[in-house]
Amino acid sequence: MDVPEDFYSVIDYTVDGPETQQELVAAFAEIQERWVRFYPGYVSSRFLVGEDGTRVYNLVRWATEADYRHFEQTSDTEGRMAAIKAALERLKGKAEPRMTESPRYRVAREVTAGPQVLSAPRGSSVPQRVGD
Repeated sequence: MDVPEDFYSVIDYTVDGPETQQELVAAFAEIQERWVRFYPGYVSSRFLVGEDGTRVYNLVRWATEADYRHFEQTSDTEGRMAAIKAALERLKGKAEPRMTESPRYRVAREVTAGPQVLSAPRGSSVPQRVGD
């Protein structure tokens, strides 16, 4: 089984409602566009919002961990953090970070679209696929 080399930074905020969700997404998208997206190995930034209006996740995808580490070492972290602080201060609502001290993740396993796998037939360790 091949595991993708993708590497992620997961930014997680609790917010006080749907309006703040939208404000935070807009602010963080702008930060990605102005401070991050042009670095080698940057793939995308995907924003997920909780249907209950209380959470925002920003999944920042890098081609490899080395690309992310290069970004960390060469980017203007001070300027980017100042932009994040200013964006948070401009929000009408409240947003609180929920990340651990190191919000970095590598893919451990990926299941992609394909045929349904049934349990292995008795006496076999090979799963049977629908249509086989």
